[in-house]
Amino acid sequence: MMSKRITAFGGMPLITRKTLCLGWLILAFIAPQVAQANSYDQLDSISRYALEHTSIQVNNTINWIMDSQDNLDMPFMIIDKQEAKVFMFDAQGQLQGEASALLGMAVGDDSVPGIGERALASIPPDERTTPAGRFVSSLGRNLKGGEILWLDYEDALSLHPVVAGTPSERREERLASPDVQDKRISYGCINVPKTFYTTLVSPAFKHSNGVVYVLPETRSNHAVFASYYEVM
Repeated sequence: MMSKRITAFGGMPLITRKTLCLGWLILAFIAPQVAQANSYDQLDSISRYALEHTSIQVNNTINWIMDSQDNLDMPFMIIDKQEAKVFMFDAQGQLQGEASALLGMAVGDDSVPGIGERALASIPPDERTTPAGRFVSSLGRNLKGGEILWLDYEDALSLHPVVAGTPSERREERLASPDVQDKRISYGCINVPKTFYTTLVSPAFKHSNGVVYVLPETRSNHAVFASYYEVM
């Protein structure tokens, strides 16, 4: 699908957030169910690793997804905004890998209505959020045929390999930084390491839709995921 273009006075084109996601992906590609286990001991080593090395919020979300089968036998991803990390799982709930992620500059769990069609210059820093939610996602194509994982097309929310951006943004350096605050730089899209995307994300979504759970940072899981409950 093609994004709408907004023009300034004199007919000069302005870049919308949706167009930016598409354009950056062009550069990125040109430049280089199992049932819920009855006890902890029944989990395999990979699942134990996931539960031992993630935050309580991620841990609780994994338990809910597996207990309720909310992923509907599709691969799924959990994005932990508070820790700026992304976790990729197969349809059976086995952890495939994890990575750091770059997120929206502003703390918040909602997108401003119509933000996908607004000119970038009109989006102030406090509106550059990565919204929380459950998104049935699929691969798409940018204007040059490059690949992108759309979470929400209308709000221009996507996940893609990290790109250089402007030199002052230092995106590659930020992605490698241990400081979570360094990861807040984008207009809302989620940037992940190129290898993580090409080896895990792209293959997982190539023949199937998937579910991406973007965890909230200002609200609770109960407030964001309608069917969420805690597994005892």
